[in-house]
Amino acid sequence: MSLQLPGRGARGEVAVRTPRREAADWRRTLRSPRWNAAPLENPEMNPTSRPASLLFWIVLGALTFGILLLGYGTGFWR
Repeated sequence: MSLQLPGRGARGEVAVRTPRREAADWRRTLRSPRWNAAPLENPEMNPTSRPASLLFWIVLGALTFGILLLGYGTGFWR
């Protein structure tokens, strides 16, 4: 991969490149047009809410810390 330098305009100014339309939908590059593949959608997926996922990781971290604290406090791990 190489670094693409911006081109120069007619008066020497830096030309602004707009992204290509095909690059905007990166999933289109994953599908082969000759196979007529279905779009990459998953209607059965129910995304987890941000507060629920944050609560999960906080509880998991606290539980892990508690198990380690209990294990080292009782002398189970030395």
